[in-house]
Amino acid sequence: MDLSRQLKNAITTGKLLFGQRQAIDACANGDAKLIILAANCPEDYTDQLHAKHPEVTMFRSGLVNRELGIASGKPFSVSTITVIDAGESELLSLDSNI
Repeated sequence: MDLSRQLKNAITTGKLLFGQRQAIDACANGDAKLIILAANCPEDYTDQLHAKHPEVTMFRSGLVNRELGIASGKPFSVSTITVIDAGESELLSLDSNI
């Protein structure tokens, strides 16, 4: 799966949130379906998030935060992308690898 293409598709047809604080809030509200993490996202953050919300699928990409931001079409680094609605993308087919 081409993650960049699927992210751009989800941005236009679905609903994504960017950033660690928004991921925590979405998990707490029960809105998060998938969390995509940058390769260099801090381990303590991911461990804590997974411990509090084991029902949410978490996928660690091979892209570092700068590359993940570029793949999302954002002019800034992105360490965490939360999928609320995947739209017409295939992002929800990603399996947890945390």
